Amino acid sequence: MSELQTREEYQAIADSLTLPATSFIDGSFRASKSGNSFASVNPATGEELAQIAACDANDVDFTVAKAKQAFDDGRWRCMHPADRKGILIRLCKLITRNRKELAVMESLDSGKPIKDCVEIDIPETIHTIKWHAEAIDKIYDQTAPVGDDAMAMIIREPIGVVGAVLPWNFPMLMMAWKIGPALAAGNSVIVKPAEQTSLTTLRIAELAMEAGLPAGVLNVITGMGPDVGQPLGLHNSVDMISFTGSTETGARFLRYAADSNLKKIVLECGGKNPCVVLEDAENLDRVAAHVVNAAFWNMGENCSANSRLIVHENIKDKLVEKVLQNANEWRTGDPLDPVNQLGALVDKEHFNKVCSYLEKGKQEGATAILGGDSFNDAFVKPTIFDGVSHNQTIAKEEIFGPVMSITTVRNYDEAIQLANNTEYGLAASVFTANTKQALRAARAIRAGTVTVNCYGEGDITTPFGGYKKSGFGGRDNSIHAHDQYTEMKTIWVDLSDDDMDYLD
Repeated sequence: MSELQTREEYQAIADSLTLPATSFIDGSFRASKSGNSFASVNPATGEELAQIAACDANDVDFTVAKAKQAFDDGRWRCMHPADRKGILIRLCKLITRNRKELAVMESLDSGKPIKDCVEIDIPETIHTIKWHAEAIDKIYDQTAPVGDDAMAMIIREPIGVVGAVLPWNFPMLMMAWKIGPALAAGNSVIVKPAEQTSLTTLRIAELAMEAGLPAGVLNVITGMGPDVGQPLGLHNSVDMISFTGSTETGARFLRYAADSNLKKIVLECGGKNPCVVLEDAENLDRVAAHVVNAAFWNMGENCSANSRLIVHENIKDKLVEKVLQNANEWRTGDPLDPVNQLGALVDKEHFNKVCSYLEKGKQEGATAILGGDSFNDAFVKPTIFDGVSHNQTIAKEEIFGPVMSITTVRNYDEAIQLANNTEYGLAASVFTANTKQALRAARAIRAGTVTVNCYGEGDITTPFGGYKKSGFGGRDNSIHAHDQYTEMKTIWVDLSDDDMDYLD
């Protein structure tokens, strides 16, 4: 059920907000030890929203010490599973109660359309935390078949202090993807939000305290990557880092682990995802709607965006005509106006990067059949390039903007070869009426998630992550996410009657 309001009503909520500005550590808001701060800017208007605490290694040391203390004394990990579940369920209720405030805050901070914040991000954030909370008292440990003379128990224990380093494209939802299973497992968590989008992360941490989460269990430390992310990655008392973001930054966390305590690292990184439409695809109107949504949802600032359309030559013209018709209905503009499907790119630096790809596509010979331009130094119109070859820059590099490239193929084998011709392997889509061919394609494409006759990422019950440079070490979502936030222990109990004379 949609709860969309008018542009004027959302602006009234925005005008009434009290925005958090300091890190949330050990149960309370705290300024950085240096007193430094940085501006959080509304990307759609360029206006400053707040001055956010700019923390550094000293703040990281303090936060890690508090998180470790909370873990070691067992205030959360030793709490009865039903009680931990109850607190996380109360957090979901508080997010629900404050959903309008959080949606507006997210839109202002990130440039995301308010419609998506209200209808997708908030409900999915609540559902994710609730799903993992409900799993707390339903995940059973195991025994091994070792015979009558012994008992072997295989149990999971929380890993310890978890650092969760978030991207800026889905601030609330990516926070939920990480704190849901990490807290459910009994860990202490330190969240480092992207510097562009700190506001909702801080507010949710405050709501978690209100729900009854003990101090020190969920902390949010704000600041720049080199000042906070790097010391967190190198800290010897941090037991795990879960990171979502660029492949380049993800690789740094592997180095940090090697240079410190060999902490566990889970990475969900970039993608250059293919959408393969084969000759026998049915209902091209529906296909076109999925193609457009896959490329342009969230302004293309989405690691699983299908930015490469690979289409059979016999249906290419007909499909492209329908794609253009559908894409022309996507409006770009003021993120607080619910009539707009596309808002502003997250900041000026990223806007300039995406615009450089628009120019690169034109320079390398691709034809912009839709869009190709920008306005107000913040907004990029939905753009479709046709005639793109596999070796052009826009076909190889992750743009992270509302840009789709079209490449034509002659047969199934060429389509699959082209789909796999990338250093990434996060997601893909295949459209075909032949079930056997669909399953063959899904098996053949090297990606963590392959959808058939639709675009999507699965749901909370299915693991999400990638092959090759798209991921490392684990998966978000599903029951599998719980395992990566735990250590596995074997407890062996000798039940034999042997008097062990051989030890004399």
